[in-house]
Amino acid sequence: MQTQRRIRSFVLRAGRTTAAQERALSELWPSYGIDLQAGPLDLAAVFGREAQRCLEIGFGAGEVIGALAETQSHIDYLGIEVHRSGVGRLLLRAQRGALKNLRVICSDAVDVLRDYIADASFDEVLVFFPDPWHKKRHHKRRLIEPSFVSLAAAKLRGGGILRLATDWQAYAEQMLTVCNANPKLESLSPDGAFVPRPEFRPPTRFERRGERLGHGVWDLAYAKRVSQ
Repeated sequence: MQTQRRIRSFVLRAGRTTAAQERALSELWPSYGIDLQAGPLDLAAVFGREAQRCLEIGFGAGEVIGALAETQSHIDYLGIEVHRSGVGRLLLRAQRGALKNLRVICSDAVDVLRDYIADASFDEVLVFFPDPWHKKRHHKRRLIEPSFVSLAAAKLRGGGILRLATDWQAYAEQMLTVCNANPKLESLSPDGAFVPRPEFRPPTRFERRGERLGHGVWDLAYAKRVSQ
C-alpha cells in the first residue's frame, strides 16, 4: 500500500540567490551549516557547550534569529530555512558578527524535527510569519496544523515556549484554535487569546510589507506543560 505524500508548506523557487549569498553558502557553510546525517543531532557537540537553546523555523532573511544571536550570546540558536537565499543572507550576517552561537540547517523543518531533533531539545521555538497560503484551496499547505504543533511541542523542554506570529487574521485564528487544542501547551494569554508583541522581535520584511498593506499582526505564545 502506498503512503500518502505529505503536502509541503513551501514551494522552492530557483534563481533568487545573489552572488554574495552563493559565495556564503559555499564558503561559510562549513562554519555555520549543519549537514544532516543519520540519527538525532547532538546539539551540545554542534555548539560545543551546554546552554539554553532556541529554534527558529522558517527564518526568512534571518532578521530575528540574527539579531537574537548577536545580543544573547549565552543562548544557542538553530535556524531552519528551506530557501537558499535567506540562508545565504544569514550566513553573511553570522560572519560579520563572528557569531559562535548560531547554526543553520537548509531543509524542510518538518523532516528535520521528525528525524534529526531529539525531544526536549529546546527552551524556545519561534515560528514567525509562515506563509499564510491565503487562498482557500491552499489552506492545506499551511504549516500550523495539529500534527506540526504536536511535533514542535515535543521538541520543547518542560516549561519551554512556543511563539508564533502572523499578519493574516484568518490564519491567526486557525493558529489559536490549533494551539489551544493541544493538551501539551498552555497559553500565556490569561484568556487563551493573543499576546502582546514580544519586545525582542524586530520587524521582519514580511511584517513591514503587511503594515504597508494595512494588515494587523497577531502574536501567540504557549508554554509546554511541565507534567507532559
